[in-house]
Amino acid sequence: MNTLTKVTSETVGRQAARHRVLRFKSLGASLGLADSSTKQLIQQIERGFSFDALERFVANTGVSLFVLGSIIGIPDRTLARRRSAGRLASGESERLLRIANVFEKAVAMFDGDAESAGNWLTTPKKALGGETPLLYSRTELGAREVENLIGRVEHGVFS
Repeated sequence: MNTLTKVTSETVGRQAARHRVLRFKSLGASLGLADSSTKQLIQQIERGFSFDALERFVANTGVSLFVLGSIIGIPDRTLARRRSAGRLASGESERLLRIANVFEKAVAMFDGDAESAGNWLTTPKKALGGETPLLYSRTELGAREVENLIGRVEHGVFS
C-alpha cells in the first residue's frame, strides 16, 4: 500500500498533454461499456469486465496501468495474470467501475476536458485531508465523498 500514499500528479504517469473533449452518456462509458441498465451492469460486474475495459480506461484517463491497478487493489503480478486471462475478477470490476464513475463526473465538471479532470483528480485536496480524489476513491465511502466534493465545486459551495 506504500504506492498508494505516493500518488500525485507527478507519479500518475500521465500521458502527453491532450486537450480533447470527452462526453460520457452512461455509467461505465469511459470503460467502453455499452449503455446498460443497472441490472445489465451488475451482470457484467459479476462476470468480470474484460481486460480491454481497463485498458480503455487507462487510455481515457492517462493514468498508468500499474498505478490504476494499485488504486483498485490489483498487484502487478495479478495484473499480468488478468491481462493473460483477458478478464478482471468481479470485485476488481466493481472497484474499477467506482473509479470510472468518479472520473466521468470529474470530466463532466470540467465540461468534457479530460486533462483538467485528470489533473484535478491527482492533485491533493484539503477537503479530503490532503489526499488526491483518485486515491480517496479507492473505497466506496471515499468515492461518495469525492462525488459530494464535485457537487459542491459545481454549485460553487466553499469546501
